[in-house]
Amino acid sequence: QVQLVESGGGLVQPGGSLRLSCAASGRFFSTYDMGWYRQAPGKERELVASITRGGTTNYLDSVKGRFTISRDNAKNTVNLQMNSLKPEDTAVYYCNAASTVIYELSYWGQGTQVTVSS
Repeated sequence: QVQLVESGGGLVQPGGSLRLSCAASGRFFSTYDMGWYRQAPGKERELVASITRGGTTNYLDSVKGRFTISRDNAKNTVNLQMNSLKPEDTAVYYCNAASTVIYELSYWGQGTQVTVSS
């Protein structure tokens, strides 16, 4: 029903910035709560930021003030602006869509690598 494709990852120095984008294909995009997750080697996947269909945002404590999640329903995209990046932000970042209509229905993108290193 929904396909997600992430882009914008790459290598950046500590203190630098990256903007991740998630392009969604499929119907009813505006009915999904959206989130960005990340997974570092040897660690569990964690929720970094989320935005509901109503625009309410939440952030992992360690990224508050540095990351900003946004969505553009007209373009079916979700973005994650990442500033003041730290080495501990290094991970594969995944886009997630969670249906607000169908119970426990969610979709994942393929992931995009973010590496913060000097």
